[in-house]
Amino acid sequence: MKILMVAIPSSHFFSWSDQLRNSGHEVYWFDITGMSSYAERIDWAAQKINWKMKWDFPGRIFIKRNFPKLYRFQSLFNNHKTEVIFEQYLQEVRPDVVHSFALQLSCLPILNVMNKYKDLKWTLSSWGSDIYYAKEIGIQEGKLTECLRRMDFLITDCSRDYRIAVDKGFTKKYLGVLPGNGGVGFFDDEIIPVRQRKIILIKGYNDEIGRGINIIKAFDKELISLLDKFEVFIFGADEDIKKYVTENEIFKNLKIKVRLKSEFISNNELLRLMGKSYIYIANSLSDGIPNALIEAMGMGAFPIQSNPGNVTEEIIQNGINGFLINNPEDIFEIKNAVMNALKSEKVIAAAFLHNTETVKNKYNRLKVRKEILKVYEEIAD
Repeated sequence: MKILMVAIPSSHFFSWSDQLRNSGHEVYWFDITGMSSYAERIDWAAQKINWKMKWDFPGRIFIKRNFPKLYRFQSLFNNHKTEVIFEQYLQEVRPDVVHSFALQLSCLPILNVMNKYKDLKWTLSSWGSDIYYAKEIGIQEGKLTECLRRMDFLITDCSRDYRIAVDKGFTKKYLGVLPGNGGVGFFDDEIIPVRQRKIILIKGYNDEIGRGINIIKAFDKELISLLDKFEVFIFGADEDIKKYVTENEIFKNLKIKVRLKSEFISNNELLRLMGKSYIYIANSLSDGIPNALIEAMGMGAFPIQSNPGNVTEEIIQNGINGFLINNPEDIFEIKNAVMNALKSEKVIAAAFLHNTETVKNKYNRLKVRKEILKVYEEIAD
């Protein structure tokens, strides 16, 4: 089967796609951004990349950084239209199915084209906030419904989003819940015993959806007094978090590292950190089942995670194998969850055994690959 994948050049997409290596399918990737260079990670797949600009003129990056309004204006004339280039590639490849990853990023820009090819199968892998938080991230209700009605197949990273998709117009074949990254290659030999773990690992994403700053603000004197034997490691932070930590005297005697989002941390490095982390904390206004949460749980870190739209409770039983944050804006609730975890050694030990067995096995890449291949068999029928 010829599969035309439409996606941004993200690690999750490459990880999913690589599950089709040597599968017998012909795989093509249309980089929806049009700005990516050749992806060595999926060098076995055909790639439509670097198509966006008519002319990559000297000084472009300087103008983009220093004169954004001028850059946007010239882009109106210098950029190819996504619909035009996509349709040309569609006619060149003549795929059996188009598979889009993330509705806002990879479906809406090609919706008009796909509406012209009604007989061509179209699959959506819904990620994160696509469906649950559609209005808040700027997806118009009418476009969401139009897109879902056009879809022939749907894959979600949580059960919650399937229910919402049906309410919003999806009527065709649901292919189930699968992790957006196609499963995790856990490092069994990097999973150390609970008693040896000395790291509190925090996902510091702090933007229109992420609320990492509220985690950091929860670390007051009372909480910090329980952390003598621990090191706090924040990854994916922004400058606001770094400034808060640097300028706040309360953190002076705490062992703490801040890794900015711009300071790349590889997935393998993160997995190894998780394998020696006592607690993993993440907090956001919206998400599906986060890949990082799956990774942390499978690597033995005790999870404390926000629960937007009751999605995280699909994987965390509150008080059993992790703690849920019901209000991501409530700093006091976050503080209490962390303090309760630090005082609950038996709960953490039991969660370690459960998560490194159940979660790790469920999301293991070898197991998920079989499920992914089965999905494409269903699409081909």
